[in-house]
Amino acid sequence: MSAPAVAPSLFDETYDNYRAYLNPPLARVMKLSGSPVEVRASGVTIVDSEGKEYLDFAGGYGIFTLGHRHPRVIAAVKAQLDEMALSGRTMFNPLMGRLAKRLAELTPGDLQISFFANSGTEAVEGALKLARAATKRTRIVATHDAYHGKTMGALAVSGHAPFRAPFEPLIGDVVHVPFGDLDALANAAVDAAAIIVEPVQGEGGVNVPPPAYLHGVRAIADRTGALFIADEVQTGLGRCGVLFGCDLAGVVPDVMTLAKGLSGGVVPIGAYVARADVWNAAYARAPLLHTSTFGGNELACAAALAALDVLIDDDLTTNARDRGEQLLAGVRAIAARHPAAIAAVRGAGLLVGVELTNEGYGGTIIPDLLKRGVTAAWTLNRQRVIRLEPPLIVTADQVATALAAFDAAVATAVDRLGVLPCHS
Repeated sequence: MSAPAVAPSLFDETYDNYRAYLNPPLARVMKLSGSPVEVRASGVTIVDSEGKEYLDFAGGYGIFTLGHRHPRVIAAVKAQLDEMALSGRTMFNPLMGRLAKRLAELTPGDLQISFFANSGTEAVEGALKLARAATKRTRIVATHDAYHGKTMGALAVSGHAPFRAPFEPLIGDVVHVPFGDLDALANAAVDAAAIIVEPVQGEGGVNVPPPAYLHGVRAIADRTGALFIADEVQTGLGRCGVLFGCDLAGVVPDVMTLAKGLSGGVVPIGAYVARADVWNAAYARAPLLHTSTFGGNELACAAALAALDVLIDDDLTTNARDRGEQLLAGVRAIAARHPAAIAAVRGAGLLVGVELTNEGYGGTIIPDLLKRGVTAAWTLNRQRVIRLEPPLIVTADQVATALAAFDAAVATAVDRLGVLPCHS
């Protein structure tokens, strides 16, 4: 009599599905790095299929500003689901109107008109189209190491050649200059439609610009007639310890892109917010030139309105600033103890980058962190930089726990691998 068939574990089932139907090489990398299967999450905690808990210091690459499943946002979405899930698109949508008004109230200066999409890359695409239509120019100036998304326009302005090369030719008349170099930017911006800049480069390695940089970008845009697009998809909504990354320098862009944490990590939503005169220059006579079937749907708007209320009511920008200072100081102390492995530490608020002397250390540190119950992630454009990006609700005790795990993981990597050659 044959033995009864044993059902595969959830991990085996999921790995086999990834390998056969999703992304075979990524499946292998994730398995080698020890990635478990996540099944539940709440607050700053993720639970895997074996019941193990993890502090989420990867934070969905900045999505979970309010942590996982914030009760006020979940309640708003559930209530809206009982009324209407998606818009019929032929009638007015009151929630979209309220959300646009709320963003006009919160964003700096005279930013006023919102367009809603489903992701950060869609928001960037919309902003680029807006700039070309409003200025009747074509050139877009972007920066090396920038990350703006992976659709064709957003990818064209992203500053990482390995991501662009397989898909070229992308949209034309895009110029990249070094991040932080105002002279190069000024030379490239003559007759440009737009300058697109992240207040802090996230995927580029958590690169914080010189203090006067954003003021210089604003001045160059004013002098050349180019629009200043601030990509705040990752830096906005409290992440950097201020409401928007531009607030670090006190500047107002012509267009701001948002996504990631806009709904508090519950429903995908992206947006760009523009000055009224910019929007009117592009679309006053042709309001349907750029549209989105799902953008600004009722569920997403309900989530975003609730998430913005939580962000302001609970003063999470202050917590991001305080806990960010604690995290940054703690990682710098770890770097001082392990100079062979850590070359630099930098960040703003709860967006912290740890640059390793050799990316080989990361292959041990991140899996070891997982074993110790903490998630972290590389930055996409610079694999040598580990990003720590917990929810803005993180507590001092949780930061201390994550720092202890990170310290032990770095020590394990140095002990196991020895002193690796430094990469420039």
